[in-house]
Order: sequence, then C-alpha cells, then structure tokens
Amino acid sequence: MGKDEMSDRSFLDWPFFQPRHRELAAGLEDWCAANLPVPHDDVDAACKGLVAALGAGGWLQHSGAGEGERLDVRSLCLIRETLARHDGLADFAFAMQGLGMGAVSLFGTAAQREWLAQTRAGQAISGFALTEPGSGSDVAATATVAERVQGGWRLSGEKTYISNGGIADVYVIFARTGEAPGAKGLSAFLLPAATQGLEVVSRIEVMAPHPLAHLRLDGVELPETALIGKPGEGFKIAMSVLDVFRSTVGAAALGFARRALDEALARTQSRRIQGQALSDLQLVQGHLADMALEIDASALLVYRAAWVKDQGAARVSREAAMAKLYATEAAQRVIDMAVQLHGGDGVRHGFAVESLYREIRALRIYEGASDVQRIVIARSILG
Repeated sequence: MGKDEMSDRSFLDWPFFQPRHRELAAGLEDWCAANLPVPHDDVDAACKGLVAALGAGGWLQHSGAGEGERLDVRSLCLIRETLARHDGLADFAFAMQGLGMGAVSLFGTAAQREWLAQTRAGQAISGFALTEPGSGSDVAATATVAERVQGGWRLSGEKTYISNGGIADVYVIFARTGEAPGAKGLSAFLLPAATQGLEVVSRIEVMAPHPLAHLRLDGVELPETALIGKPGEGFKIAMSVLDVFRSTVGAAALGFARRALDEALARTQSRRIQGQALSDLQLVQGHLADMALEIDASALLVYRAAWVKDQGAARVSREAAMAKLYATEAAQRVIDMAVQLHGGDGVRHGFAVESLYREIRALRIYEGASDVQRIVIARSILG
C-alpha cells in the first residue's frame, strides 16, 4: 500500500463520533504518513524514539487525563487503530503510555500525577506490572506481597511479561496487602524504575518483537505516598483501567485488519491469473467481502464500547469484552486470509501481511485472553 493510499474512513461519519474525533483522525493520519513506520532493528531504541516523537507531536496528551479531565475512549481507540495500521510498534508505544499510567489517570494524587505529566509529554516511559509467573488471567492469585514498614511499604515478588520491562522509567505495580482474601486484598503502587531492589531478571523474546521483561522485587521499599488509591483497592483499580483500555486493544486489532484488507485489495487487483486479475474471481471476491464484513462488525463493537464509556457509564465490562474478543479474533481471520491471498509472499519477511500475522497473535492473549472475555460476557448475561 502506497503512502498516498488510505484505508476506508467512512466509519468516521457514524454517529459515535464528533467533529473533534474526525479532526483528530485526519491530523494523526498526516503525522503517521510523515513519521511511520520506523526501523525495528533495535526494538528498545525504536520504542524510546516513538515515545519521544509521539510526545512531541502532542498525541500522548490523549493517553492520560489531567486533573479534572476524563479519558476520551473514542480518541484512544481512533489513535490506536490509526497507529496500528501504520506501524504495530507505534501502537504499542502509545498504548503502554496509557495503560501504564491508567491507574494514576483514574486514581492518582497530585504528586503522582507529576509522573503522568512526564509520560504524556513523552519524557518518561511507563509500565503496567500486573502479570505474574503463577497468575496471568487470575489476578486474584497475585502472590507479590507488600507489607507495611515504618514510613511505607516493602514489596517482594516477581512479575513477568511486563511490557516496557527494562526500558520503563516508572511502573504501576500490584501487590497483596492482605486486607481480605483473594482479589479484595490487593493494592496498587507507583514504582520508579530506579528504586533499589527492583531487578530486570530477563528480557522475553516473542514472535513480534516488543520490549518485555521478567521483573523481581527483592525487598523494594516505597514511601506511603507510593500507594495509589486506598489499601485493598488494587483489584478495583486494575479492573477500572482494563475497563477503559480493553476496548482499545480491539481498536488496535481493527487497525491491523484494515491494513491487511488494504494489502489484499492491492495484491488481488494487481496479480493476474489466467489472463485476469485475481480480484475478478468470484471466490476471491467472496473472501474480500468476508474480510470487509469482519472489519465493519469489529468497528461497530469497538466504537459502541468506547461511546458508552464516554457517555459516563461507570463500567463497560460487557461491551469492552465483546469488542476485545470479537475484534481480535476477527482480525486474526482477516489477516490469515490476506496471507493466503498473497500466496508464497504471504509468509515472506519484508511483506506487510507476514508482519501483521505475527503482530495480531498476542492481542488474543494480553489484557484478558479470549476465553476470559467469554467468561466476562457470559457472567454479564447470566446476571
């Protein structure tokens, strides 16, 4: 797909959006065309550069909310969709600034918001440290412990698959403080990366390279002011953050799917078989129609969830779960078909669809795997 070509943008005329959203999308489209993609040879350097560039461009202002402001989930989704369509690593860099500091956006004190000001400016990188070796989707099984000591807290435990692990300047970390069993005994803390006792045990290599790490907290001492919200509110805080950002994962998947359809359209219209364009074959047209249908259905669910949240709903767990589940699964199907329509080139390094095939797979796992979303949806309809 050439620089001057653009995915279908007619969805911006849907009633979910206001003029400011359309202006945001148009401005970001121009920025992406001028700045993306970036080389991925050195993933750490690429992410640091992307955070700085997104900050300088003003886009990271949307990743958090200032005092008295609210996160605009439609803007978050539009930004993630657009960035993902141009460069998956740019989407990652933006998303982690938002997710990493989401707890501070929603529950942080004025002092904690000083870190938020830095991440929104692209001057600091954030991380969200929730997952552990023995507790991925089961947050209630968190084993990292925070015990009270004079003047604050001492944290011990391990976290894994932490995005921006090793390059983040600050983490929001969740630990067991023991006010009650299970989920009700967790708390959230703001942890500067330079704090003594925080160790990057190892970096984690995955199929679509991103900065990920396994972290160890060996008696990390934090002041009382590091606590986000109140003791025992950690699970509520984590779920509130995911309630906002889960829809945006669906938006990123939507961006990947749109790019895959664009690539498939270009390929099938230019590739000839038996004297005619591949796109003239009815079977191929059927595949393209299915891809377009999956994309529109995903977009409706994603922007429905974002709109409902922006209208002031306290929780959108069901809508966000539906958006995340459907959009990520649909994008996998769309990208798989784009690979198929490319033939041998579909699995060849250097082709966009091969990169998309690797990028999409993790979205069906992180921030709640697909089966976890099914459980959330089922529980909501069972009452």
